Amino acid sequence: MREVSSTELARQLSQVLDLVESKGEEIVIVRNKQRIARILPGPVRMTALEALSDLYRTLPEQAAKGWVKESRHSSLGKQNLNLLKNPWDI
Repeated sequence: MREVSSTELARQLSQVLDLVESKGEEIVIVRNKQRIARILPGPVRMTALEALSDLYRTLPEQAAKGWVKESRHSSLGKQNLNLLKNPWDI
């Protein structure tokens, strides 16, 4: 956690925000020797591929093999896909 005066923040806003964004630092803003606010990093963003990349580690091996096989070759899977509706269609 880094403390920054309000004057320093005003003069170096871009650099302070870079610290928050790139290093995930928490910044405490100080004015008249009192802590008045904090700047916190936002939630970590991931792509769907990154979020699901470890899924295979959480499934038992047989379940994973069956899941892949069924999703690619099952007529039931194809039927279910046909039943899905586009949520943006009105």
